[in-house]
Amino acid sequence: MNMSGGSEAARNLEEMIQLTAQSLIRMEIADHYKVVKELGKGKYGQVTLVIHRQKGTPMALKLLPKTSTKQHHFLYEYCIALSLSAHPNIIGMYGIAFESTQHYGFLYEAALQRDLISIIKPREGVPEPAAKQCTKQLVSALDFIHSRGFVYRDVKPENVLIFGRDCENIKLTDFGLTRPRGTMLKLVSGIIPYTAPELSNTQNGEGMPIDFTLDAWALGVLLFCLMTGYFPWEKTLRSDPFFEDFILWQETGNTEDLSRHWKKLTTEAMDMLSKLMSLNPLQRSSVSKALWYLDYAWRVDNWKTLEEFD
Repeated sequence: MNMSGGSEAARNLEEMIQLTAQSLIRMEIADHYKVVKELGKGKYGQVTLVIHRQKGTPMALKLLPKTSTKQHHFLYEYCIALSLSAHPNIIGMYGIAFESTQHYGFLYEAALQRDLISIIKPREGVPEPAAKQCTKQLVSALDFIHSRGFVYRDVKPENVLIFGRDCENIKLTDFGLTRPRGTMLKLVSGIIPYTAPELSNTQNGEGMPIDFTLDAWALGVLLFCLMTGYFPWEKTLRSDPFFEDFILWQETGNTEDLSRHWKKLTTEAMDMLSKLMSLNPLQRSSVSKALWYLDYAWRVDNWKTLEEFD
């Protein structure tokens, strides 16, 4: 896809936002929904499990406080999520956006089980079959997002909701950071393990146009977590010794200095990660490259099922 795909996505999205703004419902939450419990809370808002008072349907309600949220930002996230929700591995939306006295809100499919972070066992990861199930579905969802001209920009286990045993059905959620391809990203608020290294160079204020390769990098980090139960590093900066060792491997092919966690992985799994996380974004593989490795073993020794895992 050329860069115009992102431009078209941006135009279509803006039209959708304008139409939604004109028909935004005004209502108070308690009049229509019974609040059950909080499902999650973040920097920008909270997600609550609610039940529709008349229909009895459980739903997830995302609330963003008006005091710290611009209406356009709220509509932006809602409209992106709605436009992508047809994919089976992206959270389903109810097409209901509203404003109350204190909040903006929208409703989506409730994950009554867990998110991916809750099943990643520290120092072990998840069973290989589950990791591969996750990979297939994540690649499908990300490919779909990319085909629509968007970069997801928030691949992490907390944003992968589980709808079945052994990761048989997972769905991406939270599209607050999703942007059209080519959008200029002027600064990074913090360097985390999932942040591609080229983004650390944007702190000088010049910025860079975002591309699908950012999602490929983050997917590689997520797969490492699934396979090992560890982050490969804390920060994608040379000051992090684990990342420095990774750079050395990428530049020389020498694996001797890599942390012991990499030793758990097969040659094929390491090859997959080296392509998804190429230091040069122009040489980085697409997310779909991960599918080439599904028929190979990923861990040198592994357990087979979640029953063993538990």
